[in-house]
Amino acid sequence: MSSAVLGARDLTGCEHRLALNTAARESGGEVQRPESPDAARRIEAAQAHRRQVLDTLRALQAPQPRTTTVWVDPDLPHAERAAQTLQACVDGADWIFSAALPTDRGHGRRGHAEALIRHGEGYLPLIIVNHRVTNAAKGDRDPEEPVTLRTSPLESWRPAPDPTRTARSNRRDTLRLAQLAEMLSDLGHAPSSDRAGWVGGVIGVDADVILVVPLGSVMTDYDEIFARRRAVADGRIPTRPRRINECRSCDWWPQCEAQLEEIDDVSLVVGGAGTLALAEAGITTAAQLASYRGDPPENWPGNVAFLDAVVAANCRRAGVPLVRRLARPTVQRADVEVDVDMESYGERGAYLWGTLLTDNRAPHEPVLYRPFGTWDPLPSTEEGLAFGRFWSWLMERRAMAHEAGRSFAAYCYSEQAENRWLRASADRFAGMPGVPLRDDIEAFIASDEWVDIYQAVNTNFICPNGKGLKRIAPVAGFGWQDAEAGGEASMEWYAAAVGLDGGPLDAGQRDRLLRYNEDDVQATKVLREWLSSEQILRLPTVDDLLR
Repeated sequence: MSSAVLGARDLTGCEHRLALNTAARESGGEVQRPESPDAARRIEAAQAHRRQVLDTLRALQAPQPRTTTVWVDPDLPHAERAAQTLQACVDGADWIFSAALPTDRGHGRRGHAEALIRHGEGYLPLIIVNHRVTNAAKGDRDPEEPVTLRTSPLESWRPAPDPTRTARSNRRDTLRLAQLAEMLSDLGHAPSSDRAGWVGGVIGVDADVILVVPLGSVMTDYDEIFARRRAVADGRIPTRPRRINECRSCDWWPQCEAQLEEIDDVSLVVGGAGTLALAEAGITTAAQLASYRGDPPENWPGNVAFLDAVVAANCRRAGVPLVRRLARPTVQRADVEVDVDMESYGERGAYLWGTLLTDNRAPHEPVLYRPFGTWDPLPSTEEGLAFGRFWSWLMERRAMAHEAGRSFAAYCYSEQAENRWLRASADRFAGMPGVPLRDDIEAFIASDEWVDIYQAVNTNFICPNGKGLKRIAPVAGFGWQDAEAGGEASMEWYAAAVGLDGGPLDAGQRDRLLRYNEDDVQATKVLREWLSSEQILRLPTVDDLLR
């Protein structure tokens, strides 16, 4: 008989991890859980966000006439919370906050909602998440196009078409809502007997509206996913380790990695759908892939160059960190070069823009690092002022170069993050001193003077160990001053540097963050100059490696 009880987190991610966790739990052992600083930070930030939003909802409900609310104490044992939630449903409360549903061991489900909202003949689930659930709609949207996205104000459930937004789909959120809706139905508290009309609600990090999530169209998929996941947890579907992105934050990874290394598993060099396509072609080891010469397997994913996978396997065999795609790698250079690196904290904002100015026409001039930031805890208007100072300085250096007849370029590494906060800062802080119009940001991003060194690396090299700055810059001879430097660690440093959410303040972490930011812009500069040097020719080419 099936015994596994699954929560919403068990419905997505690695199936092998689910099997290992379930086996450990049933054997009485300690279930592996992510304990990295980044994972702990995300959990703490999400909990703080939920508390803040629930406080907001409480305040909004207080003046509402003819509205009954029930607040379940989240510190009570689960059984008591579930009993209070069910009683509130029976009593017909309009809003039930911090709701807990009884563990359904028969069907194998467990779950809780930040709120249940009375709707139709029963209740719909509302969850609060610490990521964005909508984007602003594009300005060129066709006014004749029907609006399918709906939102509701926070104070009452009044869904209406919202042409100002587009949804950011999140599979985990949708499956969590689907599981909660199914549990409510099993308890006799679904809004209707027809699943086609079921909906749920999500409040994201902006906490300005409730996004209405239609569930009718996903319930069949949910049923299939749930049935398979429960079979995995019960051991009725066997699993095996395979390297995927999730491995980086999984405590089972050392065990899985050892198993994969022992069999030279091909997933050590190829991820995702590529591994499955290779298995169908009988290629299961990195050595087999390294020796393969021929056309890609029939189901090879179109977004991955098959030659790159073969080269990566040969790099693993030869111990080569980078391979030249081109006989002579190239990268855009300029007379005046500014390296840029931005530091942000989750969805709260960007608190630091670091710059490094190099004037190649004046080689004796010092190369200066200039940070533009704020230590006011995010979000803060000081963030906008710091961004305005950064942008004004950058545009002044650009104008000065042009006036002197010199070429100019600003560089970053992997422009996605910088571009996101360039745009978001222009939108959020419009009208503040130095903050540009969104059109000015878009023009700069699209110009030849904004250069992504990550793209240069991707164009020039095959990188078997990854393309992150921390992976590539050491090949060019650069090392960070702080041995713990990295994106995950910087989140912890920032929380301490500003005493975030009432936590302990450690102002010394500010110097650590500035040093880390300076090293990042220095790394970009070193990498760019290395790409332009003769040293780069010491690396093998693709042809060299495949001979």
